[in-house]
Amino acid sequence: MTGLFTAALAAKGIGAPTTFVGATNAIAVLLLLTEFAMLRASLSRSQVRLYALQSLIVSALAAVVAAQRSLPELYALAAVSVAFKVVAVPWVINRLLRDARMEIAGSGALSVATATLLALALAGFGFFAVGSLNLHSRYLPPAALGLSTAIILVAFVLMIVRRDVVSQAVGFFTLENGVSLASLVVAAGLPLIIEVAFLFDLLVAVVVFGVLMRVHHHRTASLSTESLNRLRG
Repeated sequence: MTGLFTAALAAKGIGAPTTFVGATNAIAVLLLLTEFAMLRASLSRSQVRLYALQSLIVSALAAVVAAQRSLPELYALAAVSVAFKVVAVPWVINRLLRDARMEIAGSGALSVATATLLALALAGFGFFAVGSLNLHSRYLPPAALGLSTAIILVAFVLMIVRRDVVSQAVGFFTLENGVSLASLVVAAGLPLIIEVAFLFDLLVAVVVFGVLMRVHHHRTASLSTESLNRLRG
C-alpha cells in the first residue's frame, strides 16, 4: 500500500515526505502551539516557562538542521540560543517578577476565547498567504516558513490584547523565535556572526523591558499597562 502511494506521488511529480520533513514540520507546529498556550496562559510565570520551552525547541531545530544539512555553525548558534534565550532571559524575567511579587498576567482587551479565535484566523491567513507564494528552501520544508509567519502574527496578538508588561515583553521575545524559524528556512547558511548579531537585538529588548518593568512597578505598584492611557511630558 505504501509503495502504491509513493508511486502515485512520483507519477504526479511529488516526492514522498521524508522523516526529516515530517519531523521539522512537527517541530514547527509545536512552536505554534506553544505560542497559543502563551496567549491563553493566566500566570506570568507560565508564559515565561512556555517562552523558554519554545526557545529550546527552536534551538533543537537548529541542531537538527545542522546535522541534516552539514551546517556546523548552527551548532554554535543553538548553544548560544540555549544559554541566552532558554536560561538567561527567563531567569531575568522571573527575578523581576519575584521582586514585583506579581503572578497573575494582566487582563486582556478581548476575552480569551475571542483572542484565541482572532489568533487562529490570523495564523491561518499567514500560513496560507505564505504558502501561496510557492517559496522553496534547501534547508527546511516550505510549510515551516508559513508556520513561522503564523507564530509572528500570534505573537503580535499577544502583545496587543494583553494589558501587562510581562505578556507584552514575552510576546515581543517570541517574535524573535518566529524570525529565527523563518531564517532557518530561507537563510540557514548565513555566517555565524550575522546570525548571532540578531540575538543582540533581543538583548537590547530584554534590557529595555527590564528597566520598564522596574520603573513601572515602582511608580504604580503594578505591572498592568491599563494606566498608561495617555502620554505625559
